[in-house]
Amino acid sequence: MKIYLIYGGKSAEHDISILTAHSIIKAIYFNYYEVVPVYITKAGAWIQGQSLSEPVAFSENLYLEPGSEKHFADSQGGKSYGELISPADIQSEDAVIFPVLHGPNGEDGTVQGLFEVLNMPYVGCGVLASASGMDKIVSKHLFQQAGLPQVPYVAVTRNDWKNDREKIFIQCEGSLIYPMYIKPANMGSSVGISKATNLEELTAAIETAFRYDRRVVVEQGIEAREIEIAVLGNDDVHTSVPGEIVKTKDFYDYEEKYGNEEVLLQIPAELPEEIIAKLQNYATIAFQALDGSGLSRCDFFVTKNNEIYINEVNTLPGFTSRSMYPLLWEHTGLKYSDLVEELIQLALKRHEEKLSYQFVE
Repeated sequence: MKIYLIYGGKSAEHDISILTAHSIIKAIYFNYYEVVPVYITKAGAWIQGQSLSEPVAFSENLYLEPGSEKHFADSQGGKSYGELISPADIQSEDAVIFPVLHGPNGEDGTVQGLFEVLNMPYVGCGVLASASGMDKIVSKHLFQQAGLPQVPYVAVTRNDWKNDREKIFIQCEGSLIYPMYIKPANMGSSVGISKATNLEELTAAIETAFRYDRRVVVEQGIEAREIEIAVLGNDDVHTSVPGEIVKTKDFYDYEEKYGNEEVLLQIPAELPEEIIAKLQNYATIAFQALDGSGLSRCDFFVTKNNEIYINEVNTLPGFTSRSMYPLLWEHTGLKYSDLVEELIQLALKRHEEKLSYQFVE
């Protein structure tokens, strides 16, 4: 069976996707699968590389350039080449798509819609869950409907910001207190997120967030631990032990997450058993509220009084060697390679179920 590994992409998380793809290639069971790498450049071109029967040595080798022959470099500094293709060219029988595209055009339901049109099985959440989970404002509405506790927030559109900033300031300072955290509505891996402790910083933070999206969310900052739960399954949902981000700064920003070797992940997090059970239950509710499938990572705030607030659900969490999601499952008893295999099997099961539905022409 072929595994079409789709990575790269046009989002700000392009390089993170490369690291994730390399980790998966190292973990996949090549005695069962042939891996077909498909690299999406930052400009949006699709380049299909040489089919793999074993891992490539370096993540840098996964950056592909158009060439007359498909070839992966055998050194860290060498260039790798592939064939320019149309997205529809990946359609084939006896194949599964494994997308590891983070951020917009990757985990927001857009590329998932393409896979649905191609009628191919693919790893991870479907169109609805991906789009809803990626959009922090929409997901907050769904979590509210599901009865999950959240911190107070204010949603801001670019048009409102352009036409009446004073109204936005009144909304934010009238319902929230500093510090506030400002985030693009559709972005991941802490890209575009800022902390504000006064009006001047709030203004700059909103401007920064609008560089990444036309809608922004301003959240109430609270003093709390950041706890994450990994979710795996389709209708039958399984949750991992909790993990905690031990921060060296005020918040876990992009630089810390991928560039600071001092960031620590405490797995399992030290919490009372009843709080762990509550977190796992909330993670299941959130996953189902989005109509999730395959995988997700649910992020929570836990205060010193053990009050729990859901932060967000990441429907395509990172798979780098330092990523929380695979580490949570490893500590729960599911090693990396088996996790990758389980995700492939879940994709096949979901697709098989979909084929059993009756469609009226």
